[in-house]
Amino acid sequence: MPMLCRKLFLLGAFWFAADFLAAAQPNFLVIVTDDQRPDTIGALGNPRIETPNLDWLVKHGQSWSNFVCSNPLCVPSRAEILTGCTGFRNGVVGLGGERMNPKLTLWPAAMTTGGYHAWYCGKWMNDGQPTTRGYQETQALFSAGGGTWKKEQVVRGRKGRPITGYRNWTFKDAQGKADLTKGIGLTPLTDRQIGDGAVAFLKRKTERPFFLHVNFTGPHDPLIYPPGYEQKYTATKMKLPENFLPRHPFDHGNLTGRDEKLLPWPRTREAVLEELAVYYAVVDHIDRQVGRMLDQLRADGRLANTVVIFTSDHGLALGSHGLMGKQNMYDHSIRVPFIIAGPGVVPGRRVPAFGYLRDLYPTVCEMAGIAIPKTVQGRSLANILKGQQHNVHPFAVGYFRNVQRMIWMEEWKLIYYPKLDRTQLFNLADDPAELNDLAESPVRKARLDRMRHSLKQWFHDQGDPQFLQ
Repeated sequence: MPMLCRKLFLLGAFWFAADFLAAAQPNFLVIVTDDQRPDTIGALGNPRIETPNLDWLVKHGQSWSNFVCSNPLCVPSRAEILTGCTGFRNGVVGLGGERMNPKLTLWPAAMTTGGYHAWYCGKWMNDGQPTTRGYQETQALFSAGGGTWKKEQVVRGRKGRPITGYRNWTFKDAQGKADLTKGIGLTPLTDRQIGDGAVAFLKRKTERPFFLHVNFTGPHDPLIYPPGYEQKYTATKMKLPENFLPRHPFDHGNLTGRDEKLLPWPRTREAVLEELAVYYAVVDHIDRQVGRMLDQLRADGRLANTVVIFTSDHGLALGSHGLMGKQNMYDHSIRVPFIIAGPGVVPGRRVPAFGYLRDLYPTVCEMAGIAIPKTVQGRSLANILKGQQHNVHPFAVGYFRNVQRMIWMEEWKLIYYPKLDRTQLFNLADDPAELNDLAESPVRKARLDRMRHSLKQWFHDQGDPQFLQ
């Protein structure tokens, strides 16, 4: 074969192979809520909430019981998702004003390099804008700024309480201009409008596979009943959390934070049940938006080749342990719901392995046949999803600013409070509600010492200032 013809043949074979690979690559729909406790899905054991679409995903996919957000605060948690790294590596630990390390390859950039359409829909809390961080297009973009509420203006919501979350947040067009016709701050229809944007993306017929990242605002406060839900969920139908307390027994480092001011001290049974009712209504409403996306994928025949991931940036206390916010290391806050369904996932499994939100990035890359960037710190979970491996993490860790550190090994969890030099130790097998602190038990001293050593070593290796002295 003449040299020129050989080169043309090889070039043609290369493009044919590339086209075949692109056609075989699955689509990815990644759905992230805000402040969703891990115990808010019907199929996973909560009879008081209706989540038929999430239940369908549980049945046809995998649900993980030990999935961890690592840093339970919106901005740093989402930075871990975008970078695939811990806050100590990506530069965002939640101290305010931090920017993601520009030397890191962000998740959407890796996906577009791998041949994907990278689309973003919903709330944005990190520095820059989605289209400056690797996403090619946005729909229903919801971000800070653009509203008309004055700084000193008190805007009140349900029960006459001041609204402190999402003040002056607005929907933006592709040029960043605010659309005030959709409201300022959270409204009863914010998540519906985000769902509209996601469905609009899914209606597109594209030759390349898509990577659609959808971020809902709910069930973050201010909690507002979606239309038609006012009677479906009421305080009389709710059940108080097993670990409800009127107040936390000590200052865990965030008792004066914004979230903890949402209800007065001491927390009362009546107030918490009322909050739970609206919270469940918002989760139910989000489930409907998930259903709309699944229906659209079914209608155009793409659901079979789409990996659907559902999770949250962190959980929420909502009365558990006397707290309202997520800024703690207890199960209801540090653990998140995680469901994944689609090609490459053995269906119908409940997986006990540890996983982190920062693992989503490398996992999706491997499932898509995309090289995982060297800057990524997370671990791919693809072999676990295929049933070929049991775990990739020997334990899980968590941290909040400079006031809390956690390590979770098998059924044991140790929480350390550096500013107080105080430790808690819980046996999660016997005490899943984390009410019986065993840190002072002489019988558990050896275990406590081993876990404390492992905790200090891990955080030291990460460059955590708390353990570099």
